[in-house]
Amino acid sequence: MTASVSLREVSCVFRSADKSVQAVDRVSLEVEPGEFFTLLGPSGSGKTTCLRMIGGFTLPTSGQIAIHGADVSQHPPYARPVNTVFQDYALFPHMSVLDNVAYSLMVRGVNRATRERRAHALLETVQLPDVAQRKPVQLSGGQRQRVALARALISEPKVLLLDEPLGALDLKLREQMQSELKSLQRQLGITFIFVTHDQHEALSMSDRIGVFNKGRLEQIATPTDLYHRPATRFVAEFVGAANVLQGQDALQYGSAPTSMIRPEQIRLQLGATPASAASARAHGSVREVQFFGSFWRVSVQRSHGFSPLLVDVPVTAASQAPGLGEVVHLHWDDAAVHPIKDSATADDLLAP
Repeated sequence: MTASVSLREVSCVFRSADKSVQAVDRVSLEVEPGEFFTLLGPSGSGKTTCLRMIGGFTLPTSGQIAIHGADVSQHPPYARPVNTVFQDYALFPHMSVLDNVAYSLMVRGVNRATRERRAHALLETVQLPDVAQRKPVQLSGGQRQRVALARALISEPKVLLLDEPLGALDLKLREQMQSELKSLQRQLGITFIFVTHDQHEALSMSDRIGVFNKGRLEQIATPTDLYHRPATRFVAEFVGAANVLQGQDALQYGSAPTSMIRPEQIRLQLGATPASAASARAHGSVREVQFFGSFWRVSVQRSHGFSPLLVDVPVTAASQAPGLGEVVHLHWDDAAVHPIKDSATADDLLAP
């Protein structure tokens, strides 16, 4: 099957009179038809530049970009079968919602009756059938986001690009829109390429995720594999909380010089019996406790000079947070220790 979007050794260098900046460095990836693929990374990691190159807003310095097998590397945005939803939505304030949605069809010369019929149908699809005559200023943030989606979809793109479209929403609305966006993507069957710096957003919505760091891809994997089997230290620490063990600290629990353990995979014991204390993997005292609703995140200062470990302790109706300074014993299974590398290799970027 031909990939929906394919990048081959794509690089982008921004040059000015006094310096050059390597924004994207030899990125290769394939996005399958109908896939919800997320480009995840911190600010300045290259993910948005990569999306802009797919959309044609930025041209690559080198490499090839293909959409459904056709090389579009040097094509302008209007000559590509894609559309983009931006973070600020870019709706026309003087137009009604209906005219905003139908705008691209008007530009193409589609008659009013046809474009309004299709715009109404898309407003139904995004669950906004009653706002057609309103202006964008009369809508909530979530409604404007859905109008922007409808406007992008009306031209029937083969690929929809989404540049942090939920970033301006408050937390509760953002979580609601994550579910709606994923549901809409399944309903339409269109390839979505989504850019975000929010790890929870990426994990909850994506079929696969490509993690960017300093212009390069560190790993491409499913959300489950990315979280439980990160390839590199950067991925382990960026996607969720991680305890990174190095050198002798790591070797005592496995054969790799660098390993990681997720905080929820460590069991914390208070006042253990001598036998259970002897079986513990580590000992220490409580240095800090943070409350996260369903769990306490406990920082344990280990003995023998090793770095502290984070432990997630579930909150129950009868439980209490460990007290500062309390002596605790830590247990985990061998399978909880996962080896990681300092940087990515070509094998780490193979699809699982």
